[in-house]
Amino acid sequence: MTFALHGIPVSKGIAIGKAVLISRAALEVSHYLVEPGKEEAEAQKLLDAFEQVRLELDQLRHGLPKDAPQEMAAFLDVHGMILADPALAEKPIKLIRTQRMNAAWALTTELNDLLEQFAEIEDAYLKERANDIRQVAERVIKALNAQKKDSSLTGADLLSPSELGVESIIVAHDIAPHDMLRFKESAFTGFVTDLGGKTSHTAIVARSMEIPAVVGVRHASEMIRHGDWLVLDGERGVVVVAPDEELLAEYRKLQGQGLKEVRKLQQLKHAKTETLDRVDIDLFANIELPEDAIQAVKLGAVGVGLFRSEFLFMDRNQALPDEEQQFQEYRRVVDLMHGLPVNIRTIDVGADKALGSSGLDVSKTGTSPLGLRAIRWSLTEPEIFLTQLRAILRASAFGQARIMIPMLAHAKEIDETFRLIEKAKQQLHQRGQPFNPNIQVGAMIEIPAAALVLPLFINRFDFLSIGTNDLIQYTLAIDRADHAVAHLYDPLHPAILHLLASIIEQAKRANVPIAVCGEMAGDPALTKLLLAMGLTDFSMHFSQLLLVKREILKANVGMLKARFPRVLKAYEPEAQAKALERLLA
Repeated sequence: MTFALHGIPVSKGIAIGKAVLISRAALEVSHYLVEPGKEEAEAQKLLDAFEQVRLELDQLRHGLPKDAPQEMAAFLDVHGMILADPALAEKPIKLIRTQRMNAAWALTTELNDLLEQFAEIEDAYLKERANDIRQVAERVIKALNAQKKDSSLTGADLLSPSELGVESIIVAHDIAPHDMLRFKESAFTGFVTDLGGKTSHTAIVARSMEIPAVVGVRHASEMIRHGDWLVLDGERGVVVVAPDEELLAEYRKLQGQGLKEVRKLQQLKHAKTETLDRVDIDLFANIELPEDAIQAVKLGAVGVGLFRSEFLFMDRNQALPDEEQQFQEYRRVVDLMHGLPVNIRTIDVGADKALGSSGLDVSKTGTSPLGLRAIRWSLTEPEIFLTQLRAILRASAFGQARIMIPMLAHAKEIDETFRLIEKAKQQLHQRGQPFNPNIQVGAMIEIPAAALVLPLFINRFDFLSIGTNDLIQYTLAIDRADHAVAHLYDPLHPAILHLLASIIEQAKRANVPIAVCGEMAGDPALTKLLLAMGLTDFSMHFSQLLLVKREILKANVGMLKARFPRVLKAYEPEAQAKALERLLA
């Protein structure tokens, strides 16, 4: 029987093939008490398993082929850091010694506690990092169970596409980064997972490998059987199970058209980014890992519009990264961009974002997205903030590193931020360490209050960047993490369009560079709308660069601007739909 499952589209394209079902490593381990006097031997078993996995990860890391996605090495490094953290083994060993739990039982007990903590995090990106810890723990459990494989595949899951005789699509509860490499070598053509979001490892690696993927398809691994025919639509986030011949033929036709489109898009890499009426547009890349910069440059990005520095602070159960560690990572991005600008957003962290057992008390702030986060948090931890500022300043001696501050709303926050930037400069000057004294400092406009007092920001900052994801949720009072109201999140709400148009117009009039760096910038369906507002700087995930570029090359800014006032005058849904249809025609 044909049926469809829906999830989150994270890597576009259409894949057709038979399902290769990956058994869920569900941590259903044996629970028993070790004999008195054998606690230390059981603890050693756990330590030996940790060491075995460490060696496996090292072997994978050093054996990566040259054509492996750059993200793979970074993910393996993250798993290595989690594994090397003594805190992950300390509590299970204590449970073994004090309660005589067997090693696997003790480890899963600690894992469940950690996963419960991550479940309370509201930030979608950091919530996904819980999967890293779970994947590392699963690997240790496999070592404890004396499984000699180097991946999570078991039994029938070892079937390769050649054994099935057709192209194959991986279906799994979740996929670890080290398994993604094996799948790449086996030429699987798509991925479907129960878990995951737009920032999960499966999503990031699938995009870098340009393989269609749909994640967050709840219960897919339970409802799809091994060997089922599947159609995976990475554009709409749909997985069709057991399609009939008519449907298969339709999707094969769409697949062929998609492949032609991809080849055409690649031809745009070196084309000048300008509209039909010769308006120059700059396309920047949003990156999460330093290695993303390589692909960004290949696809023609003119800089990094947003480098999320949070990845350096994630999954750490000990001290936060010191100045030298941060400097090396920031400099790596600057070097990879070959002199192009790199906007490094200062850490966007708070009570709703995990810093692990860093010794910082953030419990008092609660978990509200309106709580102590981003620059608010940084200003309450000035020494941590100064450390990051010094690292960014040092990187500025090697290229166009720039500082970008998130979630500003108050003049006093701006004053204190600039005071600490000057203090960081003084500290480096006293050390005799080089930096760019004229480093550019920008602000993210993502709170309605900031948009309403924009002259305050225009007068004080070198550039501005509109974070549409948060600006929309705060303007519409929609918590994106709350599924009960997430459907009300609407980038085309008249209030949002008026706010965006006003921000862009004011910045342009003052000759202050302004970019959009939220999801709106990377949505090709909204490219002409943003051009109509006068936007000339777009910042998006690098996988969207060519799709947006194609829309820009077909646009006439003069005509779009002439039609845009009708969109702003339309408040009723029907009138707005007609005005948008005419604009985008």
